[in-house]
Amino acid sequence: MKSISSKKLKGNILIPGDKSISHRLVILSSIAIGKSNIKGILKSDDIMKTIDAMKNFGASIEFSNPYNCLIKGVGLGGLAEPKSALDFGNSGTAVRLIMGLSASHPITTLFVGDASLSMRPMDRVLKSLVNFGSSYSLRKENYLPAILKGSDNPIPFSFELEEPSAQIKSAVLLGALNTPGVTKVKDKFNTRDHTERLLELYGANINTVKKRSVREITIKGINELKGIDVSVPGDPSSALFPIIAALICKNSDITVKNVLINPTRDGAYRVLKDMGADISFLNHRIMAAEEVYDIRVRSSNLKGINIPRKLSPTMIDDYPILAVAASMAKGKTYFKGVNELRFKESDRFSGILNLLEKSGVRADSKKDDIIIYGKSELKKGDIEIETNLDHRMAMSALVMGLVSKKEVKIDNDETIKTSFPSFYKVMLKIGAKLSKK
Repeated sequence: MKSISSKKLKGNILIPGDKSISHRLVILSSIAIGKSNIKGILKSDDIMKTIDAMKNFGASIEFSNPYNCLIKGVGLGGLAEPKSALDFGNSGTAVRLIMGLSASHPITTLFVGDASLSMRPMDRVLKSLVNFGSSYSLRKENYLPAILKGSDNPIPFSFELEEPSAQIKSAVLLGALNTPGVTKVKDKFNTRDHTERLLELYGANINTVKKRSVREITIKGINELKGIDVSVPGDPSSALFPIIAALICKNSDITVKNVLINPTRDGAYRVLKDMGADISFLNHRIMAAEEVYDIRVRSSNLKGINIPRKLSPTMIDDYPILAVAASMAKGKTYFKGVNELRFKESDRFSGILNLLEKSGVRADSKKDDIIIYGKSELKKGDIEIETNLDHRMAMSALVMGLVSKKEVKIDNDETIKTSFPSFYKVMLKIGAKLSKK
């Protein structure tokens, strides 16, 4: 796929259902009592891996139409031991959350993934789960394949997050569901809280209090979840691709409908407002225990700013596309404390620097920081970017092409199906010059 300089992006669009929420809805519905009807689910490669895994555990899952998913759960403690390895493809969220779920069940599970996922560290979550009484083994101590033997008699415990990872936190919370007694998790990083919100929706015995700057979450286990009917809001990280495209392409005016805006994930939107972006949040409502808006965006003259380390957990997936916005902003933009980018689907820290350098944008790195020297002028283009099987780097490169003199190509567009399978159609609808040839 390739892209080239575009102007006047216009129109109203819908982006797919939120990936994080779709994962969690499939998992929780699969262990609930009764049936759940999930409307507007993201039907991407990542979510299908979660669906396949939960089917292997015994849940009944079918689609009434391409975006409505019907699930009959097995109940707490009802997970069957999978007969074969669970293949999670490229999905780090799915593998880590389901590791947490299975850690408190008396089953043995083999976890595998594709080449990219098999180079992402897994010991960070598995070390936390041994507190339940589970045990595991990993290839070369850190990578998939992994064998996890769940606990026959899971033990509640108190756990404090040592790094800003919602996946680790959620894995522990999911393990706590089938654990007698009270499990506590302390989160000083303000990581995304979709798991907590959805657990309340399903009727879990969960309580969250904030003490100073630390959130303390407690779950009393062995409390059956009940099936629900729910609609999935639009993914705010996916929405950023057309939104930032509209901000940096001249004479643009678009509206993106049904976008989730959660305070643990809206850092990129706050940053864009600080950069001078013309963004309006309209038609507020609640979906899946989350706040949702329609977002109107008009092309803007952006300015460089300092983005503090403390915002990182609220926008960790969004730095690649924010780097494209920063490249078109006037002055310097600092990404501070972004070491976690090295451990995503690819090494996004290096990937961002590579995309900027090839585009003719000056960028420096100092330890865990990236400094981008932006200019509101077309980039040089005539480049091909290696995506390293990273969907967000792929889409960010294509948006960079929309403000480039010559075309920008990516080496692999299949990876985009991981999170935003309708990306090409959505971008064409608003007038972006993309081509698959």
